[in-house]
Amino acid sequence: MTTQRHLAAILACDVVGYSRLTERDERGTLERLKIYRKGLLEPLVSEHQGRIVKLTGDGMLCEFASVVNAVTSAMAIQQALAEHEAETPEEERIRLRIGINLGDVVCEEDGDLYGDGVNIAARLESIADPGTVVVSGTAYDHLQGKLDCGFTPLGDLRLKNIERPVRAYRVETDASASVAAPPALPEKPSIAVLPFTNMSGDPDQEYFADGLVEDIITGLSRVNSFFVIARNSSFTYKGRAVDLRQVGRELGVRYVLEGSIRRAGSRVRISGQLVDAISGHHVWADRFEGDLSDIFDLQDKVTESVVGAVEPSIRLQEIKQARMKPTDYISAYDLLLRALPRFYSMTREGFADVRRLTNEALSIDPGFNLAKGLGAYIRSLSVSQCWHEPDDVRVAVRMAREILAEARDDPTSLRFAAQVIAYSAKDYEMALGAIERSLLLNPNSAQGHTGSGWVNAHCSRPLIAIEHFHRAMRLSPVDPEKGIALSGIGMSYLMLERYEEALAWGERALHEMPNYGSSHRVVIMALVKLNRLDEAQAAARRLMEAFPTYTLTLQRQINPWLDKVFAERYVEALGISGVPE
Repeated sequence: MTTQRHLAAILACDVVGYSRLTERDERGTLERLKIYRKGLLEPLVSEHQGRIVKLTGDGMLCEFASVVNAVTSAMAIQQALAEHEAETPEEERIRLRIGINLGDVVCEEDGDLYGDGVNIAARLESIADPGTVVVSGTAYDHLQGKLDCGFTPLGDLRLKNIERPVRAYRVETDASASVAAPPALPEKPSIAVLPFTNMSGDPDQEYFADGLVEDIITGLSRVNSFFVIARNSSFTYKGRAVDLRQVGRELGVRYVLEGSIRRAGSRVRISGQLVDAISGHHVWADRFEGDLSDIFDLQDKVTESVVGAVEPSIRLQEIKQARMKPTDYISAYDLLLRALPRFYSMTREGFADVRRLTNEALSIDPGFNLAKGLGAYIRSLSVSQCWHEPDDVRVAVRMAREILAEARDDPTSLRFAAQVIAYSAKDYEMALGAIERSLLLNPNSAQGHTGSGWVNAHCSRPLIAIEHFHRAMRLSPVDPEKGIALSGIGMSYLMLERYEEALAWGERALHEMPNYGSSHRVVIMALVKLNRLDEAQAAARRLMEAFPTYTLTLQRQINPWLDKVFAERYVEALGISGVPE
């Protein structure tokens, strides 16, 4: 048998809730699906010069030579199906998810396709909302100006069994809804800081460039008069050639800062330029050079120059308060910068590296509270993810209490400590005080608002929690870790006993971050409470596949809820679904 490779647009689709539909009416569902395939799906694929590669139970895989034709066909299918099902009761409707990717595929002699080009399309289909079409970044890049539709950026997604993050967009049938109604510009001066280019010629210095940019973002965020996009959304543009005006539209900001960093030995050069994302005009450009021992001063100068260019009326004192020297030891600071990308990986191996690197940093400077805060938070979060070591809870709480005593003016350390104190120490009053002070010091921190959402949820204040989670997502519209906030919204709706809403948010969270344990548990409890027990049991099996050491006993030990009645209902629902004791 011979195989051939070629570039193709792959369309993957399947029926939403197929098992539930067939359980309710197996014969009727199969008959309707058969009619739609013959009278709707197959003709619309053929009409747009596509071919059906194979039918997969409730799904279909198609190939197109043109990605424009693939998306046009997908939109026509969704519209036609919605019209045919309009009179069907909501719970009985057949709805499709569709994913489209443009990529390299391997074609077998019998016409079957496989390879990453197919796999990515299938994964995008699985994360699409019912009735929608999601396309990969490679497909999106070939669609600009060729279709009368819009695109909402979904950020760089981590898809199951796909090693690298995949940039994705949801297709909007109304072109004016593109960039589906982009976020409105805030009243305050608004800015996004893109990852700076590493000009050192050494790929191993990438962590250094990213770390310095993260600190510049934090410095700007602490200027109360600004609205600053969070690091996670800014970094979705890393390594991409971008139109700064498009970046401004997608993130809802007026200004975009870009630049480069060169590190050679002990010397550092930072170059930056600030662009008005509406007009495309340059507002400011400058270059700063110095020794590594001057690194915090160089960051201060970048922050002050940007603030001065955008809003000269801001008091110098407010700018100076935006930066506090975190440590006197450059070697300890360097270790923290190495730890940050491993923290953002959200993997067991990444967390182990963070634990090691923060320990090394603290051995150099025991008073380095930012390293202590990250080390404490990693230990606490590891418990939730079933990646913990025996002494993690005790050590995390000790470190968090030390931070609260020593770092009253460091918003990031306070945020880490607040989450640990709420989750692991269950000292809710202290945790609320710490997270409120953190947000007072840095009102633009998306992670701070996500942290506040979880602290308030643990403190049985779900409505306040939901407000903070939504604020976090506005500050970081295309965050690869948005699943943490989405999961928190789902958990808050569980506490409010609004189970349909909880399920919808939990499923969105799982699509965004399949490796975040809380999202699995939100979906399970919601399904149990909706009496959809077969689906709950399937969801529990997926949870146990991802976290095989998770048990009800562990959940009882770590239950962070002030509301003990909810905590009992939570464990009970997990048990009903089949999570082992």
